[in-house]
Amino acid sequence: MRAYIGLGSNLADPVEQVKTAISHLQQLPDSELIAWSSLYASPPMGPQDQPDYINAVVEVKTTLTALQLLDALQAIEQQQGRIRNRHWGERTLDLDVLLYGQEVIDDARLQIPHPGLALRAFVLYPLAEIKPDLTVPNLGQIQQLLQNCPQDSLRKLEKIVL
Repeated sequence: MRAYIGLGSNLADPVEQVKTAISHLQQLPDSELIAWSSLYASPPMGPQDQPDYINAVVEVKTTLTALQLLDALQAIEQQQGRIRNRHWGERTLDLDVLLYGQEVIDDARLQIPHPGLALRAFVLYPLAEIKPDLTVPNLGQIQQLLQNCPQDSLRKLEKIVL
């Protein structure tokens, strides 16, 4: 199964947090890292009294179930010091399962496609960078989604070198 994972950080050297998380994703059991986007910088979605975020998206090929993948991502977050203080608040690392193949999942722990995917430039643009012909279940072509989601203050930074 091909899964797409969103990464974000705005604390404790965010660029290094994202790069370290990608290194951890390379070691996921029963999985292979296929592609990764450049780094992007974006203002926070929620409370504005926090630093800008560094974001990226990766594609993995995995035989883990969607919930097993979620558990593995949450373990990486914990390993990197994730603390959940406030909704949309600052964080050392946030890992989200954006897509899991063409599956639509509505579970108490996991919704796929990720509920905010179509509205978040910091997810759509890196996702389109690594998979420009992607079709998002229930939402359509990623190129169409980009047209409806302005880039605004999203800034493309460097390509990640592993």
